[in-house]
Amino acid sequence: MDKLPTYGKPRLCGGVFYRCIPDSLYWPAFIVATAAAIVASQATISATFSLIKQAVALGCFPRVKVVQTSKNYLNQTYIPEVNWILMVLCIVVTAGFKNQNQIGNASGTAVVIVMLLTTLLMIIVMILVWRCHWILVVIFTVLSLVVEGTYFSAVILKVNQGGWVPLVIAAAFFIIMYAWHYGTLKRYEFEIHSKVSFAWMLRLGPSLGLVRVPGIGLVYTELTSGLPHIFSHFITNLPAIHSVVIFVCVKNIPVYTVPEGERFIVKRIGPKNLYMFRIVARYGYKDLQKKDDDFEKKLFDSLFRFVRLESLMEGCSDSDEYSSCDQQTDANEQSGSGLSNSINVDCTNSSVVSSVLVNSTIQEISNVVSFDQESIQNEFGELEFLKNCKDAGVVHIMGKTTVKARRDSNFFKKIAIDCIYAFLRKICRDRSVIFNVPQESLLNVGQVCYI
Repeated sequence: MDKLPTYGKPRLCGGVFYRCIPDSLYWPAFIVATAAAIVASQATISATFSLIKQAVALGCFPRVKVVQTSKNYLNQTYIPEVNWILMVLCIVVTAGFKNQNQIGNASGTAVVIVMLLTTLLMIIVMILVWRCHWILVVIFTVLSLVVEGTYFSAVILKVNQGGWVPLVIAAAFFIIMYAWHYGTLKRYEFEIHSKVSFAWMLRLGPSLGLVRVPGIGLVYTELTSGLPHIFSHFITNLPAIHSVVIFVCVKNIPVYTVPEGERFIVKRIGPKNLYMFRIVARYGYKDLQKKDDDFEKKLFDSLFRFVRLESLMEGCSDSDEYSSCDQQTDANEQSGSGLSNSINVDCTNSSVVSSVLVNSTIQEISNVVSFDQESIQNEFGELEFLKNCKDAGVVHIMGKTTVKARRDSNFFKKIAIDCIYAFLRKICRDRSVIFNVPQESLLNVGQVCYI
């Protein structure tokens, strides 16, 4: 039997599919198949970018650089590090196998496992979210698992013939995500347990002889109540704080997106003459986590609006505004809601009310709130003081917490914390880059956390 002519056909792109195509249709089919492969690869790459971006927002993956590729569409993003990883994996798999059947087995195993996991997640959604009748759930489960179980039983036999590749890659990413989430969670628990109260600083201040220096200090922390350990460590070793101290807390909350007008929540800490504030910046899991050139400007704009609104509201208490809210948010943090859950600000004092309304217009508030000449003078006096301190200089104080496993920890914990998590912390994107903090204005406060 004569063989089909192979003149003019790319040998590397052959196979059963191309050998079955007549010569007159070979090149059109080759062009269509190549274009389909390009489209499929682009869809895979885009889906990977989206999943990694959401995993970073949920605290399950190290921080990476996210580039917005479109001004009109939010979801069109590009992650250089992930793109390079995908390229290296594609080259390694293609060059390592040199066999189309094994590459096909690897692809088939990945597709079937994704189908099976999607069906299992769909069953959970039907039960917990949609609350479908149990008969409908059973029918869907049986019909889906009969088909997908057949495919799964077939790919199980191909695991040793290339199907092990997606399993190994999935296991590697699972270890990375688990180690990062575990280390981040333990570091956050350490910060909660080692934080100090505001009353502690007031009692300790006279004995330390704290000095207020010109300027504004932005202390970055993950806590929504109390004073972070890095701040107490800083003032006990260097008893001097800025004229204005702002505790900045960046939170990823489990919502799709946070409107720009509701991004910041501002609250005053302690009496007015201390000029200490707490600002919580909230981001949804779909909000773009990229280099924000205007973060500092937006933060101060929210602070100035808060001061204006607070001066317009009647019955503002100064000295005890911080107590009830700190206790309430402290309870939320102790319950484990600090990493990704929403911030509870349902307090009765007027400071928090004005913090929720911080982005409302001054004219709307002034129409319903009565104020006198003294409040106007206080408003402009405090605003002028804040602006003078801002002009004197802004210092960004960030904690550099080194997480280490205790000596009595087991072998796997030491590997996860001292090796994997430490390496990921070293190569991940620093928050100072995300918030565009000038290096000459950055002050790192180091501490060691044993877990």
